[in-house]
Amino acid sequence: MYHKKQDTLLRVHQPATLMDFLESKMGGMTRTSIKNLLAKRLVKVNDAVQTRHDTPLSPGDIVVVLNSKGNIELRHPKLRIVYEDDALIVVEKREGLLTVATRPGSDETTVWSILRAYIRKQDARANIYVVHRLDRETSGLLVFAKTEKLQHYMRDYWRQLVTERTYIALTDGVPERPEGKITTWLTEDKRNAVVYSSPVDDGGQIAITNYRLLRTDDTRTHALVELHLETGRTNQIRVHLASIGCPVTGDRKYGHGNQNSPIDRLCLHAQVLQFIHPLTEQTMRFEAPLPKPFRRIVP
Repeated sequence: MYHKKQDTLLRVHQPATLMDFLESKMGGMTRTSIKNLLAKRLVKVNDAVQTRHDTPLSPGDIVVVLNSKGNIELRHPKLRIVYEDDALIVVEKREGLLTVATRPGSDETTVWSILRAYIRKQDARANIYVVHRLDRETSGLLVFAKTEKLQHYMRDYWRQLVTERTYIALTDGVPERPEGKITTWLTEDKRNAVVYSSPVDDGGQIAITNYRLLRTDDTRTHALVELHLETGRTNQIRVHLASIGCPVTGDRKYGHGNQNSPIDRLCLHAQVLQFIHPLTEQTMRFEAPLPKPFRRIVP
């Protein structure tokens, strides 16, 4: 474990939450001051930045309070780091931001370009590697690797490493059944940037989506639907929800677009990402809050 002399290193001797531990060790700091440290990403537990005050600690854990003068913060209106260690970065992105450029040489701002600039402020030779992607208009959780070797490993073993991946969609209309499984074969037409779905095997890639109705608005015009993917095909959720007559609200490609949309965005959100850390083998679970406009339409 590497840390600077100006940092404060603390060893945990008995179980506690991070807040209670720092209160007892940081010379009478107030809870507000400790929350400020956490918000500024100035606290690490076992080399991983922690921002939650209720993070559980176990005997033997090492807590480091970083010197604020040497800390690099990521400040961007469409991107927030929720977890970082020496191997990975987990982020929550807003809608409207590409994961990575779609054209070689593009200077468009993407999640990848923002993170690359961020880590190079700490190490000019550092790089960042895309493990998986979200559509531009989909918000939610993404994980990036800090080495190419780890990127390849996580991509190769993605289905074994990821133990939960949950999306929430706001839909136009309500599914006839409260839960179900959608299985179709998808064919991608890259020239027209569209995906076609077939209920029978027509040579496309099989795609399986499990859905569960969470709740509807009073008029049953819109619904919140929870989705779990068994496969990860391009536009899978959007195509599958459209195939059962409940397209994602605001979907211009497969749904009604802005014709009946109370929100000017594609209403799809990657809410939960749980995976086995490829180095520590610990289960890591992250949850991004449901966007406020979704809750406003379907309370």
